[in-house]
Amino acid sequence: MATNKTYLSIKSWSEEDRPREKMMTKGVASLTDSELLAILIGSGTREISAVELSKQILQEANNNIAELGKRNVKELMKHRGIGEAKAITIVSAMELARRRMLTSSNDVVVISSSADAYNIIGPQLMDLPHEEFWILLLNKGMRLIKRVNIASGGVGGVVVDKSIIFKHAIEHLASSIILVHNHPSGRINPSSEDNRVTQELCKGGKILGIHIADHIIVGGNKFYSYMDEGKI
Repeated sequence: MATNKTYLSIKSWSEEDRPREKMMTKGVASLTDSELLAILIGSGTREISAVELSKQILQEANNNIAELGKRNVKELMKHRGIGEAKAITIVSAMELARRRMLTSSNDVVVISSSADAYNIIGPQLMDLPHEEFWILLLNKGMRLIKRVNIASGGVGGVVVDKSIIFKHAIEHLASSIILVHNHPSGRINPSSEDNRVTQELCKGGKILGIHIADHIIVGGNKFYSYMDEGKI
């Protein structure tokens, strides 16, 4: 026997269960991802509350905030109850989160680990739908001189010009280079092409006296480090 399901609006919930009130009384850390998202979208529909709608949106993104950050306005608008304004609000919040990560990474001047390198460039690459190849130029003290975008391509890869990489290094008097690129698929294991490019750049670096310190592959909020794996 079918039963009708009635969704009560957030205003009809007890105060401690409402996302905004819960945040004010218990702190923002007490809120679930769906409750935080519900605050952003503000309201649901006549059939479903903002929290339930938020749960549906997150479920479609595999309950992964990093996956949600990859959704654009049109994709979010496929959910019933999400119009252009609400979709723009969600996308804007995701972009603010990315920029916060990038801003905090600027405090890292000396790169002493693969995590330092990832924190500097990872947030910029983690949600891209296409592949990009960057380099981090470092001085003898492993201090960051500059970040340089070498190439942008499609989902399948980019064409990397090794002469351009070393040209930037020589012009900026860099002693070391960290290679960084992303995998839009989210997989972080290197491909055979990644290995080939890394080996060729390491050989070229030795001839020029420029050390290839690491090659970081970014896949969402994860990364692979050739240095950590003992492959460089």
